[in-house]
Amino acid sequence: MAEEKSEFRAIHRYAPMSARKARPVAALVRGLGVNAAMEELEYVHRRAAPMVLKVLRSAVANAGQVGGVEAGQLYVKAAAVNEGPLKQGRLRWRPAPMGRAQPIRKRTCHIEVVLGVRDVPKKSRRKPTEAPAEQPAPVAASEPADSGGDESEGKE
Repeated sequence: MAEEKSEFRAIHRYAPMSARKARPVAALVRGLGVNAAMEELEYVHRRAAPMVLKVLRSAVANAGQVGGVEAGQLYVKAAAVNEGPLKQGRLRWRPAPMGRAQPIRKRTCHIEVVLGVRDVPKKSRRKPTEAPAEQPAPVAASEPADSGGDESEGKE
């Protein structure tokens, strides 16, 4: 019998965007439950949001491959955005100071989402214990209880 995995991951490599612009979106969903993270990403107006959402859905689908894991148990354990290579293609140039030229740098990034499984506390199957039928009455003390006053009060 195969062991149950407690981590599921998905990666979008070579996403056509700067890692600096995608990191705030990844930080937004880190630590949230999967349903809350998806809902949050639906309403974020950043270019990286649909890409992170797509990776999140892919990780949920990966978790669905293993039986016994429900979407309600999953949460975003880690969300990272790392720099990828520069796009090559036809190299273009832009003007630089003092009559020089610099290449136009088209950046890429790798978006990675790791989902974890929250341990749901199992409900106890024990029946509630019944209270004892009769409890013994408290034993009366042989001496009266001290009122807590000063000893010199009643001796006049």
